[in-house]
Amino acid sequence: MKVHLIYELAKVVKGNGVYTVFVQMVELLHKTGDIEVVVNGEGRGDIYHSHTYGLLYFLRGIGYKGRRILTVHVIPDSAKGSIPGWQMLMPFIRWYFKQVYSYADVCIALSPMVEQAIRVLKSKTRIVRLYNPIPLEFWHKTEERRTEGRQKLALKNTDFVVLGVGQIEGRKGVEDFLDIAAAIPEAKFVWVGGRPFGALTEGLIRISSRIAEATPNVSFPGMFELDDMPLIYSAGDLFLFPSNQENCPMAPLEAAACRLPVIFKDLPEYRLLYEHPYLFSSTTDEFIRLVRKLMTDSDFYTEGIRLSSQLLEQFDEDKIRAKLIGIYTELWQNSKNK
Repeated sequence: MKVHLIYELAKVVKGNGVYTVFVQMVELLHKTGDIEVVVNGEGRGDIYHSHTYGLLYFLRGIGYKGRRILTVHVIPDSAKGSIPGWQMLMPFIRWYFKQVYSYADVCIALSPMVEQAIRVLKSKTRIVRLYNPIPLEFWHKTEERRTEGRQKLALKNTDFVVLGVGQIEGRKGVEDFLDIAAAIPEAKFVWVGGRPFGALTEGLIRISSRIAEATPNVSFPGMFELDDMPLIYSAGDLFLFPSNQENCPMAPLEAAACRLPVIFKDLPEYRLLYEHPYLFSSTTDEFIRLVRKLMTDSDFYTEGIRLSSQLLEQFDEDKIRAKLIGIYTELWQNSKNK
């Protein structure tokens, strides 16, 4: 079987979780040699599977009727705090995503919240729940990686490093991260990420001003290549994820795979998504309290690592791969029967 995988922005936008999932999905499908993969229009396939939803999604999907799959990384609510003027654009955004979802024969919902969002729009498509896989070997933490990562980030071996990863926009909670850092000057706070969508990023001026006025214990080193990210996570001691809206976020799972305790913002989508307990906070003060406890209480820190390890169990890449190939096979067989 040959699968045509699409990520429309591969040459221009790499600093986000969708790109990471796409790259690692190509590698996962190649893993056992039973699937041939065509990437971004470089030939035809038996199945069409897109991770993006622009004009090329529609154009390249022509001729694949009955065999079109979309992994839904983005829902209308993802625009909130991500793009300027999202309030005025929301009616168009909802209309457009209804067309996007309806174009697919199968929409892969990465979480219960994504499934709900698709149903609310009343798009005519079949929905299958399937999580993003986490390749544990790729993210494996070692002392060598920790040392190299700290060198890249200009950090001392003795620093307690609180890491954040994501686009620099309001939705990701960058301003909360800065508030927490200001309250804990004895730790180093590092936010890795950038603005891959440039001027189309929400909070460009507001957040840039906050960063310019940040306390000396905060740094924003920019974006790194995917192959460098295991080093970056390994350099951290703790991962903060204060994002205000997510679907099936990759960064906290990648951090967990690098054996970091992870503190999430308390969001309803996480309560629906995760099968195991996790550390969370509802307010900046609670974030500060948890960070300080993880810095000073070794038993609590060990428990944080245990929770991270347990959290990863539902994102086993072999199980997810088998289910995905089952979807491919069903669509392929149905199309041949017709």
